Amino acid sequence: MDAMVNKKHVAIIPARGGSKRIPKKNILDLAGKPMIAYTIEAALESQMFEDVIVSTDSPEIAEIAEKWGASVPFLRTQYADDFVSVSTVTKFVLEQLQEINKSYDIVTQLMPNCPLRGSNQIIEALTNFIDNNHNFQISCFKYGWMNPWWAHEMLENGAAKPVFPDDMRNRRSQDQPDLYCPTGAIWIADVQSFMQQGTFYGNDYRFFPMDWKYAVDIDDYEDLEMAAYFLNHAN
Repeated sequence: MDAMVNKKHVAIIPARGGSKRIPKKNILDLAGKPMIAYTIEAALESQMFEDVIVSTDSPEIAEIAEKWGASVPFLRTQYADDFVSVSTVTKFVLEQLQEINKSYDIVTQLMPNCPLRGSNQIIEALTNFIDNNHNFQISCFKYGWMNPWWAHEMLENGAAKPVFPDDMRNRRSQDQPDLYCPTGAIWIADVQSFMQQGTFYGNDYRFFPMDWKYAVDIDDYEDLEMAAYFLNHAN
């Protein structure tokens, strides 16, 4: 943990206002709080960060973020469309922070649509990142009962087309390798390496597995319903 004390850590929460599938998703009420509040609270409660910063193009999101304790030093004036990568957004935020003489050693990107990830998961992920001297670390979860080795595409006429070759697909499930899915819950990078490569999928990026319940990524209303269920039944 000494290495963590000697480094400057920043949490960046990208939260644009133009969500299409769920309008105003980042501030939608979720079990009594704006969705973004869960991520802000988790970051602050972890006590791992010098600053917890929300990057948004929306004055409404900025106001709510500041109410819940995050810093919003500037509104995002670009990179707020449907096509730009979230890594590009985080890099842009770090560049803006450098312009006001704020520099950091480690950046942790926390997506607000992953509200079930808590402070304990953030602490565990950062501890793993530091202890193993990683440059890039991406949170993930192991596929379980929805076995991806059995995946098919469904064509327009209803025909099914296997994604994987038969020699893997037809094995017993216990003989198939575990597969992992990235989640936007906790992405961490060495700032110098990140600024050079512009992505969390930098050279030799590593996965950090977490329980799938904490890893839920809310992209549509079914995801929202599932997250609300877990939050309402947490105790």
